[in-house]
Amino acid sequence: MLLDDYQAKGLLTVTLVNGQTSTAGVYAYRGDLVLKEGALREGSSTDRKPPEALLIHSALVIENDKLVFINGLLLKLDLLPVFVEKYKADIAESCIALIYVENISKAMQVELAGVTFQLLPYKEGLVWNEILEELYIEKYELKNQSAEDKVAIAYNAAKSYKSKAVVVSYEEAEANTFVVVKDATVGAI
Repeated sequence: MLLDDYQAKGLLTVTLVNGQTSTAGVYAYRGDLVLKEGALREGSSTDRKPPEALLIHSALVIENDKLVFINGLLLKLDLLPVFVEKYKADIAESCIALIYVENISKAMQVELAGVTFQLLPYKEGLVWNEILEELYIEKYELKNQSAEDKVAIAYNAAKSYKSKAVVVSYEEAEANTFVVVKDATVGAI
């Protein structure tokens, strides 16, 4: 099973949801997905430093051992090809990918490895809440559902999601990025 393989390889971290939905053979995951593993610690063949890059707050749906729904946050657009390179063998042709990107200012669609990635600008907040709002999912629709089925509900809503953003080449998308400046006053005092 795909999620078990990812877990064994250390690619799942900060896991919130990882299990089968109420539909047999359909699995859901929420948590961070590793894009670039950390370097091995000195003298170890298994112990790694923290990951260098993540798909943050990801929500995934797996059916027939293929990713059919991908949602999450990339801090930089240049991590999208990293994601595609690492996971392209696991992505279904019909995959729905709604990815928030922190360093873009407008929605875009980019096709990589045969999949159209719908890229959404990200400002702040929880990615899960943002995608529920983007897909017009009301809280009552999630009430009394398992955590796995909540991810499946998002996937089903995403099937009818129609982005108004134009399809651009990856190079055009790169030209529309900016440098994100973090406010140093945010956080604990």
